[in-house]
Amino acid sequence: MNTALRFPIGKSRNCRTVFVSGHFNVLHPGHVRLLRFARECGDYLMVAVESDRIAGKGAHVPEQLRLEGIQSNVWVDEAFLIDESVADVIENLRPDVVVKGKEHESHFNAELAVVERYGGKLLFSSGATLFSSVDLIRREFSASDPRSIIVPDAYLARHSIAASRAEALFKDFANRKVCVVGDLIVDEYITCQPLGMSQEDPTIVVTPIDTAKFIGGAGIVAAHAAGLGASVRFISVTGADAAGEWAQERLESYGVTADLLIDETRPTTCKQRFRSKGKTLLRVSHLHQAAISIKLQDKFLDHLALVLDQTELLVFADFNYGCLPQPLVDKIIDVARQRGVILAADSQSSSQIGDICRFRHMDLVTPTEHEARVSTRNHQDGLVILADQVREQSLARNVLLKLGEEGLLILPAKESKGELTDRLDALNTAPRDVAGAGDSMLIASALTLASGGSIWEAAYIGSLAAALQVGRVGNMPIRTKEALQLLSEMSR
Repeated sequence: MNTALRFPIGKSRNCRTVFVSGHFNVLHPGHVRLLRFARECGDYLMVAVESDRIAGKGAHVPEQLRLEGIQSNVWVDEAFLIDESVADVIENLRPDVVVKGKEHESHFNAELAVVERYGGKLLFSSGATLFSSVDLIRREFSASDPRSIIVPDAYLARHSIAASRAEALFKDFANRKVCVVGDLIVDEYITCQPLGMSQEDPTIVVTPIDTAKFIGGAGIVAAHAAGLGASVRFISVTGADAAGEWAQERLESYGVTADLLIDETRPTTCKQRFRSKGKTLLRVSHLHQAAISIKLQDKFLDHLALVLDQTELLVFADFNYGCLPQPLVDKIIDVARQRGVILAADSQSSSQIGDICRFRHMDLVTPTEHEARVSTRNHQDGLVILADQVREQSLARNVLLKLGEEGLLILPAKESKGELTDRLDALNTAPRDVAGAGDSMLIASALTLASGGSIWEAAYIGSLAAALQVGRVGNMPIRTKEALQLLSEMSR
């Protein structure tokens, strides 16, 4: 580490830097509180871990292991070993704020004279006591228990689907070229610590202790496809804001080539979920639902024309926030069908009105029962009739009717032998966050069809992807490796 740096690489000179140092033999809750407090004092937290030579007898764990422990903490932006006095390091770095534990406040602090000389601040705090470790909170967003996923033996037997066949389909996704179009959403999960009830009115009072952002909407559909190995192009619309820039960077990190068209009349759609104790307390949506302009629609088509000749599968991931107005949808379908591209669509309307039937001539549509009933205006007939009406009105070939915890109703294409319907139970018996189930099912099912799989195989592969997704909180791309690992564990 070059301690002569005056501000972090990639950060502006307005970035407020914070500095902490110590032995850090074992990263205990007291350290976590201190580091959290330090991070809240600025924009960029640097932590210096004293080398074995400097720490002397205070080092009970080798310096590299102590460094790795600090680097793994979610609050730390940069960690490095130092082999000189802390005062000299501070003199070279000149951070805006130096933080030490509260127990040092009444003692002599060599750092004070250095900090005062260049105009910085020395603060003392051990951080606030929290009853939920942030690292444990973060684990909620990635942890998944495969033991809660069941094997649908009867379904697999009915359709002669072997584990080796499912494995081969997952591996074949790497050969597919996909284009996803639709509304980009940034999902933000704000984990809160409950403080109690307000004395002024009957309102629960909480304080935010951690924030995690995820790509959502059509963006996560594209990210799932890339995670499953496909070559992916994503076309969508964002606002001219920081959320749009963050989404571009995150999509690129997932391996998605994203063409994000900027609409200066709208913000990037952002949905915030305030959570505590594993439950969602409140949702707040920042969005603009009007259709994008004709000029922007033409630009959208220009970007699509550049990639459509190399596309095997085109997926509409519609969230009804204005990215896919009907004239644009019709033009996309026309040019894609002329090139023989496989088409799939989902039109979500959990808190707004959508119409899955406006996506005509799809090879696959995946509405929920609610979305199907809204689209067909049929609120009384049975599920088979409902699915058939969706197929007739949309001219779709295959329909996967999502039934939530009851699983799927599968209506195959009319040319399928026997044209039977079937049902597949939800495979995860202990879901933790169902918000991303439809996105993962849509892309995994569509990729299966693009890889030559049957609708029965597509329903199974899509259900496996959904089972993986709902086993954790927040949208993270599903990876081929974890899908194959799940298949391996299910076959034992």
